[in-house]
Amino acid sequence: MKKTLTSNRTAFAGLFSAIVASLCCITPVLALLSGTTGIASTFSWVEPYRPILIGATVLILGFAWYQKLKPRPQDIDCACDDDKPKFIQTKKFLFLVTIFAGIMLAFPYYSHMYYSNSNVEKQVVFVSESNVSELTYSIQGMTCAGCEAHIENEVNKLEGVLGVDANYETSKAFVKFDRSKVSANEIVSAIGKTGYKIIE
Repeated sequence: MKKTLTSNRTAFAGLFSAIVASLCCITPVLALLSGTTGIASTFSWVEPYRPILIGATVLILGFAWYQKLKPRPQDIDCACDDDKPKFIQTKKFLFLVTIFAGIMLAFPYYSHMYYSNSNVEKQVVFVSESNVSELTYSIQGMTCAGCEAHIENEVNKLEGVLGVDANYETSKAFVKFDRSKVSANEIVSAIGKTGYKIIE
């Protein structure tokens, strides 16, 4: 029984570690879904610790599996051993926790799917080519493709924006827009709504 409790606690610790490892990318999606986009970059400070948290998750879940699979000593036969374990104490539950932890660890690689319309080219009619401007912004706090998509999604909502390309690796966002329909200040404000900071 003690071994089962240890295994369960270890499984939950591994799951917690997996969620924390991807929190920097989970938060922007949750912010988008809840409509509170300003909290998107709240956990971007976790990104540098992600490799450590991934390692901790693997070690913790590995230990949980070791505890679950190692042979139990057969010291005393008692009727309590015949009781069926609760679902939370089974290998199936640990398997589900392990799968969910893997999904959480991989979240940064598929989080951009939640921003379905962020890269769609907008049909914008402008009067003159001389009104078209291009600006590049340095942005602090982007950590994954989900962060890029979040910024692109928010800026694309502005009328007059012709295209947005954010890149978390370079910490930059390139914006092409029609000056007669949208101002640079409005673009800065839209980026600010996401919670990320523009570095001047």
